[in-house]
Amino acid sequence: MFKDKVTEFLNEGLAEDENLFLIDFSITADNKITVVIDGDNGVTVQDCIKISRAIEHNLDREEVDFALEVASAGAAAPMVLPRQYKKNLGRKMAVRTEEDNYEGNLTSVSEEGITLEWKAREPKPIGKGKVTVQKIKKIGFADIKEAKVMLKF
Repeated sequence: MFKDKVTEFLNEGLAEDENLFLIDFSITADNKITVVIDGDNGVTVQDCIKISRAIEHNLDREEVDFALEVASAGAAAPMVLPRQYKKNLGRKMAVRTEEDNYEGNLTSVSEEGITLEWKAREPKPIGKGKVTVQKIKKIGFADIKEAKVMLKF
């Protein structure tokens, strides 16, 4: 079957570089193959070409006509795998959970989830005015509805 062949070639291409991993993969009814990859150290154009060739050079267009698109997960795209968080340690993140939204620096990643840290201005416990306090929030992967890196321009 066509999808099985494509999956096999895709997996072989990814196996050649442990840095790369699959984010999304689909084949439409008219054989448009879409592959989205990410990497522990980011993704270069050369990485996309390598994966594209691993698939394209092993398929026969005489047998099946197809279109192929290999892309990297966009910088503004939400994260879908725990592995993606590790490469973004130290970066500012926007994380949405069922209960609340958080913005802070990603300071750690564990098997269970992430830790965000940020500074907030809160009223002084005694007297008037505000004081800056350091906030820390641990969020489990199961609780994250959406997480994105906040890009600075």
